[in-house]
Amino acid sequence: MTCIAVREVVDDHTARAGCLRRSCCNSCRRLPGSSLMASPLDAERSQLLYDLSCAFSTRLDLDELVPDVISRCREVMKADGVAVLLHDPERDELYFPYASGADPSIDQRLRELRLPADKGVASVVLSKGVAQLVEDVTTDPRWYGKIDEATGARTRSLLSAPLRTRNGPIGVIEVVNGPDRPAFTEDDLDLLDAMTGPVAIAIENARMYSELQARERTLKTQIDVMRRDIARHDRFGNIVGQAPSMQRVFHLMEKSAASPISVLIEGDTGTGKELVARGIHDASPRADEPFLAVNCAALSRELLESELFGHVRGAFTGADKDRVGLFEAASRGTVFLDEIGEMQLQTQVKLLRVLQEQEVTRVGNNVPRKVDFRLIAATNRDLSAAAAAGTFRQDLYYRVAAFPIVVPPLCERREDIPLLVEHFVALAAKRHKRKILGVEPAAFSALCSFDWPGNIRELQNEIERAVALTCDGETIDIDVLSEKLGGEGAADLTDSGGEVAAGAEHADQGASISGDRGQAVPLREARTAFEIDYVRRALERNDRNVTRTARALGISRVMLQKKMAAFDLR
Repeated sequence: MTCIAVREVVDDHTARAGCLRRSCCNSCRRLPGSSLMASPLDAERSQLLYDLSCAFSTRLDLDELVPDVISRCREVMKADGVAVLLHDPERDELYFPYASGADPSIDQRLRELRLPADKGVASVVLSKGVAQLVEDVTTDPRWYGKIDEATGARTRSLLSAPLRTRNGPIGVIEVVNGPDRPAFTEDDLDLLDAMTGPVAIAIENARMYSELQARERTLKTQIDVMRRDIARHDRFGNIVGQAPSMQRVFHLMEKSAASPISVLIEGDTGTGKELVARGIHDASPRADEPFLAVNCAALSRELLESELFGHVRGAFTGADKDRVGLFEAASRGTVFLDEIGEMQLQTQVKLLRVLQEQEVTRVGNNVPRKVDFRLIAATNRDLSAAAAAGTFRQDLYYRVAAFPIVVPPLCERREDIPLLVEHFVALAAKRHKRKILGVEPAAFSALCSFDWPGNIRELQNEIERAVALTCDGETIDIDVLSEKLGGEGAADLTDSGGEVAAGAEHADQGASISGDRGQAVPLREARTAFEIDYVRRALERNDRNVTRTARALGISRVMLQKKMAAFDLR
């Protein structure tokens, strides 16, 4: 339901409730046979009922309206006090949200009071739904005297009428007089009973309105979150993550994208720092311009400077033509310097000059050229410590680390591993052009519980390998995972030392674990020979049905097929 729809429901409900109140009030005023018309009510009491109906039909703020109404009721009925008691069904207690009396201190103590729902005259009225008149509470066994003891009030006569709604009574209104005032009459009870209808409907409306407002606020929050998620997915759709630490990264990415300052992305190897950099670029005003990346650790100082600043023909051996550097080529775009912590000090000086002057001078030339680019750098080192130690220039550090973002390692966001597994399986299956039905529980558990020191890159490589080893239309089994995850690994399927071939020879000759002269053969050969013979016999017993044989051996079909291929049992 949208926020507009919620508001329409509220307005419609309020309008219908107002009509109901006016109808009830007008009916009471018109019916000559009603007790209300038959009672000698003065104009003040009639006006009270009319004003009450009109007020409740147009206002929903009970905290302002109800105190005014019960104060007016106390004046008209010449009473010492009037209070509204509501039922708390969870605690089965009655409480006093509204009270009006001659002594404000008594009202305050009353509002702080709670009483069991099965005590007092109010409990009888609440359970039976019938108004009660008690001329002298001292002679009525239903009277709960602890209220006066707790508040300091002196009660003699009492009126109590139920607040009825479509779902039954929700509380009562009580009017009390002390010993210094006359006892209430049946006319007083009729007046109070007539008042309870509009009050009850108003309370129910206010409760529903409050619930609808709360729901509207919840819906607005959900819509805002959905809008942010949609916008974030559009911008950062290549980055998978729902962990709080990743939500913080997304938040910083959004903020940095809107700013032109340099960004330093810190994190362990394989955490996806370049994806974060691309996401920032794609969400920035420079998104339509180039995003050019270079790994500072992969090139020598000379090659890196040529890559960044460009060079002119003849600048060095092999420079047979002019070359535009990344800073020029990324005009109005973004340059991403990965592993900037590995940049040598001589190159750092030149980079600092480019950032300060927004000019670049090609290698072998002295003509500066204006450049316009946004710098994003990344490192897996503690760059602040390197700057303090003098291995990285401090002035350059403060330039590139204007907006730092730390990407958490995978072991600190384990709740994202299931999402990443699903994501990488889908990507790998598409690349390998095969249908992968899913991941077996044992394999899934192994993937989710591993620490992944190589982070996302290591997980992606593991999934890629597992998909490559899984047949089309099969699920990924733990057997196809690497040994570090509890799988058998590819090394176990093809024995590089020739044990499979040797074992097959022993198996073909019907040899036991002893050699020709009774000497033991190598353990691996003997084990392989036994396994080949064991698998062959299992296949024969099951008419070479792979599914039944795999079930009998307690391994997956994929694993059996690999063993059959390795042992030449096809």
